[in-house]
Amino acid sequence: MRLSTMVLALPLLAGCAAREIPVEQRIAMAAPAVTVTAKGETVPVGTSNADAADDPAIWRNPASPADSLIVGTDKKAGVYVYGLDGKSRDFVDAGRVNNVDLRDGVAMPGGPGVLVVASDRNDVAQAKLALFRLDTATAKLTPLGTLAAGSGEAYGVCLYREGAVLHAFIVLKDGTINQVAIDASGAQPTGRTVRTMKLGTQSEGCAADDRTGRLYVAEEDVGLWRFDAHAAGATTPVKIAAADGRNIVADAEGVAIAAIGSDQGYVLVSSQGDNAYAAYRLSDDSYVGRFRIVHGAVGSVEETDGIDLMLGDFGPDYPGGLFVAQDGHNDGRAQNFKLLAWRDIAAALG
Repeated sequence: MRLSTMVLALPLLAGCAAREIPVEQRIAMAAPAVTVTAKGETVPVGTSNADAADDPAIWRNPASPADSLIVGTDKKAGVYVYGLDGKSRDFVDAGRVNNVDLRDGVAMPGGPGVLVVASDRNDVAQAKLALFRLDTATAKLTPLGTLAAGSGEAYGVCLYREGAVLHAFIVLKDGTINQVAIDASGAQPTGRTVRTMKLGTQSEGCAADDRTGRLYVAEEDVGLWRFDAHAAGATTPVKIAAADGRNIVADAEGVAIAAIGSDQGYVLVSSQGDNAYAAYRLSDDSYVGRFRIVHGAVGSVEETDGIDLMLGDFGPDYPGGLFVAQDGHNDGRAQNFKLLAWRDIAAALG
């Protein structure tokens, strides 16, 4: 969701009437943030003059890291595949798809491969999951069909592997979260909703940690929550951070995980209201710091929706990991995605 026409009432101004607060004032009221610059960017999405680019997902090529790929959504039109050089490698017309995630090594006809799953909101009354196979050699997407994912408008999506079973968490616009077990091994993929969770208001961004069995969801005007991701787990959430105008300035949007070792790392959330990103430790939910993406080799980044992050070697420009953020402004052009080196972010945060 873009903020340029929203009316914001920050909790810091409790008791005051809701009023629009200029972004400069939101930045001044928020906690300090260090600055980093992007090293690359994708070509703009095809839908111009609109809030269109939304969410990225990263596939790392272990054999040739510089040939890794980024999948990104144009939520008015479909799904793109980009190289790390930012060039478009493929586009599939899928209509109104919002968020996207992927997993490697998923059983599919023809052998294990990369499964891409997007939240399909072409029918705002009936959420669906749109499935694609990513051919990593050609960077082409093959549609596999859609799965029913509950009543309501599809918004966020993230994948989680529990043992041999792949699950999709689909976040509906009203804060409902359905956990769908996916079987893509047959000629026609199937899905089964195994449980449902609920947040109180509009929610979207999510990320799941396969190692620790944790799910993180951003409730836009409220903050960041943690759930037990296990299919048989408790459904009561734990609040990690509030969108109180300090560390997170509403909207809380994209969520991503930096996985370190067997159980360490960080969860990052887009603080859209002040063009920043906040980081928290996975081990104890403690606050680490905040950063903004400012002008450098490519432009600054504002009003970010979706983000993704993966550690590891991505070639000479991104040796320690890759962070990708949707850019809501892109200097007046159609929206796109910016690419940053995780090493630069980690150094800036200390």
